[in-house]
Amino acid sequence: MTPGRTAVRFGSALAVASLALTVDNLRRVRTPDPTARPAPEPVCVLLPVRDEERHVTGCVAALLATLDRYPGPARLVVLDDGSTDGTGRLLADLAARDARVEVVPGSPLPAGWLGKTWACHQLAQHAGDAAVLVFVDADVRLAPSALPATMALLRDAGLDLVCPYPRQQAEGVAERLVQPLLQWSWMSTLPLGLAETSPRPSLGAANGQLLAVDAGAYRRLGGHAAVRGDVLEDLALLRALKAVGGRGGVADGSAVATCRMYDGGRALREGYAKSLWTAFGSPAGGVAVVGLLVWAHVVPAVAALGGSRAGTVGYAAGVASRALVARRTGGRAGDALAHPVSVVALGLLVLDSLRGHRRGTLRWKGRLVSTAVVGP
Repeated sequence: MTPGRTAVRFGSALAVASLALTVDNLRRVRTPDPTARPAPEPVCVLLPVRDEERHVTGCVAALLATLDRYPGPARLVVLDDGSTDGTGRLLADLAARDARVEVVPGSPLPAGWLGKTWACHQLAQHAGDAAVLVFVDADVRLAPSALPATMALLRDAGLDLVCPYPRQQAEGVAERLVQPLLQWSWMSTLPLGLAETSPRPSLGAANGQLLAVDAGAYRRLGGHAAVRGDVLEDLALLRALKAVGGRGGVADGSAVATCRMYDGGRALREGYAKSLWTAFGSPAGGVAVVGLLVWAHVVPAVAALGGSRAGTVGYAAGVASRALVARRTGGRAGDALAHPVSVVALGLLVLDSLRGHRRGTLRWKGRLVSTAVVGP
């Protein structure tokens, strides 16, 4: 057996194992129930915005609609984090038309904080006596059932934090190649049966696009002050929660929320550049993860083009894993045929992010990213 054949067979074995985990996770993954009627606890929905002129009106309208469906006291607090476009004017108009839209100004960004963590920290100070805090990004659109369904899931599952993962909307080649990897990545690599309770940092996935956290647990972990310099503050919050004995993780929220993160290839590249350098713990970790993904999902596909049976099995396993996740989460199952190309695109984005971090040139919404202090 030549080394080349050994590499192909091992890569295919990894792809098949990933498919098996995907199938198991699709059976286990929690899903918010759109018909749920949770206990009427006080809840506060918190929306940080910065230069979100395109999104803020639609986002707030959807939030007000889901507040209408919640059976208990619910507030909506929006913080304008120094917007330079028309976001502030739109927020003023929204607040004037509906008294439920509470708009608070943001304070200057302190040293050692990133913009989003500072905005979320300030928002939490305005949550009053809410039993649960729900953080939402401006590019997310909630269904009317989203808030009651999320609250019911959090309480019925006995969790301290839950992130119902929105259905990721993708248009154009770049988005359709990369965005489906978001849900697929944790569905195909993370054992969900262990992830909610294990304190291991590597066994966790989170998504700050829609994140609900018990207010008491949030205070125990130190709130956003505990993760003030973390680019991936959602994952850092989950890890900090687990460190103090809490439970939490992701759910399939595709029935209650949608999100189009990036509009086009340029925005996608800039968005991932700001965060992928830290997504795997270290530069070496990033290279290692990309290497394993290429081994499992690119090497077999290349071998399959040359007639390798083992490579064909590996390629088919990767496509099947992607397609199953896409069917469950509202994606395009047919795009899974390009799965190896997607993995290569992700690898290039990771390398681009690592290079930008090393040079200290990463920026997001006008602010430097890679100069922040990581950790408390």
